[in-house]
This record gives sequence, structure tokens and C-alpha cells, in this order.
Amino acid sequence: MLPKKYALGFFPTPLERLDNLSKKYPDYNLFIKRDDNTGLASGGNKTRKLQYFIHDVLEQDCDTVITAGAQQSNHCRQTAAACAKVGIECHLLLGGKRPKTYDGNLLLSHLLGANIHFTGDNRKGEDLKSLKEDLNKAGKKVYDIPYGGSNLLGSFGFVDAIKELKYQLSEMNLKIDYIFFASSSGGTQAGLKLGIDFHGLDVKLIPISIDKLGYGDMTLDEAVLELLEEGGEFFELKKQYSIKDAMLIRGYDSEGYGVVTINERKAIKTLAESEGILLDPVYSGRAFYGMLDHLNNSKLKKNTNVLFWHTGGLPANFYYSEELTC
Repeated sequence: MLPKKYALGFFPTPLERLDNLSKKYPDYNLFIKRDDNTGLASGGNKTRKLQYFIHDVLEQDCDTVITAGAQQSNHCRQTAAACAKVGIECHLLLGGKRPKTYDGNLLLSHLLGANIHFTGDNRKGEDLKSLKEDLNKAGKKVYDIPYGGSNLLGSFGFVDAIKELKYQLSEMNLKIDYIFFASSSGGTQAGLKLGIDFHGLDVKLIPISIDKLGYGDMTLDEAVLELLEEGGEFFELKKQYSIKDAMLIRGYDSEGYGVVTINERKAIKTLAESEGILLDPVYSGRAFYGMLDHLNNSKLKKNTNVLFWHTGGLPANFYYSEELTC
């Protein structure tokens, strides 16, 4: 039985057929899961995770939340919004130096009332422990949410998501063969895999790597595997997980995290001009390009149904406006 959660978003998110793109790729039927429509401060996939974290925050009677990420972190923006909604103080540890002007997700995090700490080269929560100690000394009761919300509690949000998807597919009398999505901190990927195994959905996950960096000496694949093993015990699954169950699709991340290339620009323009749906340049744009590359090069079995899981990130387009208009 999953822990309790605090309602933060609009669910279920829409499941739509990409009619125009499906015509361009007649060997496939293309669909999209609209987690950009979760509704929390412009939406995104992290809302699913935050529902569990915020319930836990309130259960523990904490008055302060801290988390970390890049300056254009969707997770941090949605965390700031969730804290504002429940009246909890929010502190964000964001990589890099303080910019002269705030834009995109950084601007929204500021408007949502977050206390922002700029941490230079550290963007994955390396300074979280020291900030927590300082806040505790100041009399705060602090709850720390890991980078990307990617621990087992956060991954439960996507075990839920698979249950939601399975119901939608049943209502539509539809079977999905592949799910493409962006994977960067691992919680979404682990949750989807655990959800598939727990709820018995027959589908192949294709996680597109967004960030070449792992966690210290641990690769992202290894971090995902740890979550799968922990989740397998929680759900009492008979399956024995191996690194093959946790591997990401590499190659599309070769330029590094947050570097916008012609690939991301192509993906964003393709979906926008074909379907009127906006991706973001860091996560969903890179993952959608990975899907297009698979379709263009016949890397998927023909006459199959392919789903793209849109994880949100709209505000980052404004920060990357120069790269997107060149």
C-alpha cells in the first residue's frame, strides 16, 4: 500500500494521439501523455512526486523545505509552488552564480517566494547538508527533498502514474508498445519501471539520458537500480532487478546538461508546428529528439504504438530564447 499524498495537481493528465505526426510516420501511431498539464506553477512531472513529499512534510510538522538543482530546475520551481500552496518556507540551492536578471524557472521560483542560494559548481545538492544544519540551528524544523525528488518516496508518484495510464489505456481500448521520456535524476524512471511491474503493464520503457553526470562515484543507471531494488522489496515483487533494467539510452546527452543544440531546436519546432504542443529545451526537447531519431531510423518495430511522456518545463524556453531563435 502506497503512503498518503497531498493533492497538488490536476489528474489524470490527458493522453492524446498525435494525429499530424502520426501521418508523417505512417509506420507508427504516436501518442503523448501531458504531464505538462499537472497545473502546479505551469505544470510538470515533479508534481506527482511532490504530492508524497508534501504530505510527509506536514505529517512530520516541518516548517521548512530545502531542495537543490540547476537554476532552470523544473523540480525546484514546482517545489517552491508546492511550499507556497501549503504555507511552508522554501529554500533552493541552485548551481551557478547569481545572474543580473532572473528569467524562466528561476524567475518563477523567486516569484513563488523561495529563498534562493547560489552554489557555484554544486547543482546536485552537495551543499544541502550544511544548509540544513544552519537552518536547524536557527530554530527551523527542516525537511530536505533530494535532487530531482528522486528517492523511493518520490518514485511512488510514477507508480501512481502507471496505474493512471493503465486505466486510460483500458478506457481507450489501446495498447502502448514503447514509452519515451527524459531521465535525469532517476526517480521518474524508477517509478515507471516499478509501476509497470507492480500493475502488470506490458510496455517497453525508453529512458533518454539528459545529463552525463551521475551522483559522485555512482552512475545514474546505478542510482536507478538502487531505487528499483528498494522498491522491489517495498512492493514484495518477485522480480530480481539487474543493471539492464536501469540502463538509459545514451548519446543524445553528448553536449552536456542544459546545452541546447540543433537537435533540441528541431524537436521543439517539430512538435510545436505539428501539434501546437510546447516542449522545453533541456529535458522534454532532448527526449523528444531521441524519439524522432528512433522513428526516422526505424529503430522501433513497425506498426506499433509509441507514447511520449511530456514532463513539462515550459518556462525554460524563455531563458533559452536566444538559442531557440538562432
